[in-house]
Parts: sequence; C-alpha cells; structure tokens
Amino acid sequence: MHFVSTRDSDHRATPSETLTRGLAPDGGLYVPASFPQVDPAEAPSGDIADIATHMLAPYFEDDPLAPVLAEVCADTFSFPVPLRDLGRNTAVLELFHGPTAAFKDVGARFLAAALSHLNEGADQPITILVATSGDTGAAVAAAFYEKPNVEVVVSYPKGRVSERQEKQLTGWDKNVRTLAVNGDFDDCQRLVKGAFQDEVLSTEKRLSSANSINVGRLLPQLTYYAAASRWYVARHGEAPGFIVPSGNLGNAVAAFYARAMGSPIREIVMATNENRPVVDFLETGTWEPHPTRETLATAMDVGDPSNMERLRHHWPDVDSVRAQGDAVQVLDAEIERQIQQGPAVWDTVWDPHTATAAAAREQRDDAHWVLVATAHPAKFDTVVEPLIGETVPVPEALQAVMQRSTPAPVIEPTMQAYREAVLQH
Repeated sequence: MHFVSTRDSDHRATPSETLTRGLAPDGGLYVPASFPQVDPAEAPSGDIADIATHMLAPYFEDDPLAPVLAEVCADTFSFPVPLRDLGRNTAVLELFHGPTAAFKDVGARFLAAALSHLNEGADQPITILVATSGDTGAAVAAAFYEKPNVEVVVSYPKGRVSERQEKQLTGWDKNVRTLAVNGDFDDCQRLVKGAFQDEVLSTEKRLSSANSINVGRLLPQLTYYAAASRWYVARHGEAPGFIVPSGNLGNAVAAFYARAMGSPIREIVMATNENRPVVDFLETGTWEPHPTRETLATAMDVGDPSNMERLRHHWPDVDSVRAQGDAVQVLDAEIERQIQQGPAVWDTVWDPHTATAAAAREQRDDAHWVLVATAHPAKFDTVVEPLIGETVPVPEALQAVMQRSTPAPVIEPTMQAYREAVLQH
C-alpha cells in the first residue's frame, strides 16, 4: 500500500515515510492511493484493538511497522471506547476516556507509538509541529511526553481556548514546548504548514506533524468507526449513521474512510458550528473558506478546514460528497439548549462539541444513529456547569496535567517569530 499527495498523485510514499514526513514535499496532504475492502466483522474479536489491527493491516503490509502494528494498536487503545445506547434508536460513541479526555488521544497515541518505533536509534530527534484549537495539542503533548528522540512544539490561539484547555496545553516540559499565538487557529495551522516549506526549518530540523494533516492521525480514527458500526449491527441488526462534530474535518474524513473500506455505515452527518464553509459547499457546490468565527464549541472554530483537501481528492465533485452524507449548522443558542436539556432528554451531560451532534440528531426523524462524543464536559466547565446547575467532576488525568501548568511564551503569527521559537527548542 502506498500513499499519494493530494496535489500530485504521482508522488508516492510508504506508510512509514508518510507518518514520518507528515506533509508531502509539494505541500499536499498524504492520502491512501486506494481503499482496501476490510470487513470489521471478520476481526478475530470484538475488542477495539483487535479490530484496529485488522482494519489497518492492509495499509502496513510489508512496511517496517507491520511487525509491531498489533503492539501499536494495543498502546493506542489502552483505555475504553464504549458505545452506549441512549434509547430512541440512538447510541453515543464515547471517545473521551483517554488521558486528556478528548477523541484526539486516539490518533495522537497511535502516532506517538508508531514514530517511537520508527525513530529508534536515529542520529537526530524528530520535531513534531502541532497547531491546536484546543484538544489536539494536549493529546499530542501527553502522547509524546518523555518519548525518546522526539521533541514537540504545540501552538494554540491565545485567548481562544477554554481555561482548562489552556492549562492542559501548558502543563508540560522536557521534550514538549507550548507557544501561545496572537491569532486564531487558522494562523496556527498556517504556521505549521509553512514550516515544512521553510528552508531554514526544514534544513535544521527533521520535521513532522501530529495534526490531522498527518494521515497517521486519521488511520486509527477510522478504526473506531469500523468497531462501532460492527458493535451497533450486532446489537440492533441495522447499519447506523454517524453524526460527527466537525471543525478541521479530520474526524469526519476518518468516518468517510471507514465507510469507503466497507464498514456498515449508512451515512455520515457533519455537525458544524457557526463556521459553515462545509455546509455552504454542500448547499452550493462551491468551496469557499470563511474567516474563523468564535463560538462555544471552540475546537470546531475553523474557517478553512485543511482536511477538505482530502475529502475533495477522494470525492472530487459535490454530488459524490453528498452521496456520503450531509452537513448541518448548529448555532450557540442551540448548543446551550442541548447542554441544558441533555440530562433530562438523553441522561447525559454534553460538552459543547458533542452538543452539536445531539442537535443534528434532533433534526432527524429516522432511526439508528450514533452520536460521536468528542470531549469530556469537564473540559468546558464555564460553559456547561451554569447550564446544568451542577459541577462536572474532573477526570484524575486532567487534574494532574492542569496542576503542572505554567504560562506559555506568546508569539506573533509570523513565520519569523515561529521559526525562532521552534529553533530555540
């Protein structure tokens, strides 16, 4: 199996090369050259690590990671990923039981385990560059913390993440450095992408990325859609649709990948917030990024989602994307309403992002849906707790990270400032 660049299908790379580079040399994103057909029901067990190994094995055939793939998947899924029935022909896939209480723990842990194996004995450490709108940076920092021969630089938009998210982002030292950028997420993402084209940085450092621009994040994420679809069919005898809170679109594209590989997924709905370029694209057929708007669902505040490049590579015209599913917009007032009524209606406390999925579910009168719960509500206490009138307990792992928090250096959103900060690591 080879991977190709979204901007040049003649550029090919092995899985290990793809994960190590992060971004293709031409600035494109790596994507699978084709989708192997793999039935999750044929995995040796219903354990998610076994299903993940089964689903990903064709991608890593004859690759240096093939002999350790099962070990990497076991490391990735060392925490539970439950599919919980809510009633009304609806279930929720809880992806927030990892060390930083967000779905991004899955991709980050897979990438950390894989790159640790690939980087053993290297003469120069690999430098992981990450832009985050909230959850990615903490997940990557936790996954790579104290890993040998790896250094990590996380950048986040100053003042545009929750207080608890910021504490998780800044609770690291040793091989992990955090930068606060005077800008929005799109500025952070632009700096990371630009670094790979920067002559100085690309010469001085061995660069890779753990954002969803790295396909090594998406591959493990497709496996939990495969697993959940297998579990749902086993319980209910019907293929479910998935409603995915969507910002930079990595998690949604992973669902598209699982469906393309043959997992029993009926359709995919991308739930967005006020940032609606994906909704507009499906309505008009024209792709036009928007300036980022701040909302309660901060991790989804993305006006120019990079993974649209992958989506349009595989499904080039709008009708082919529409054949996979839909996108809906959910405004802040509806997010608040869903959080407020979540305990009574669904017996669940939603975080602001998963609340968009709950709102999208209410717009559908058909059956068999899986809501994708992307973060623990305790990460957004200032939003959630006033609406439900009670305190949300903080997971122990989050408490430990937040207690180590120290202020991050602040930089302007320029390549010069970013270059200097990365070279100081």
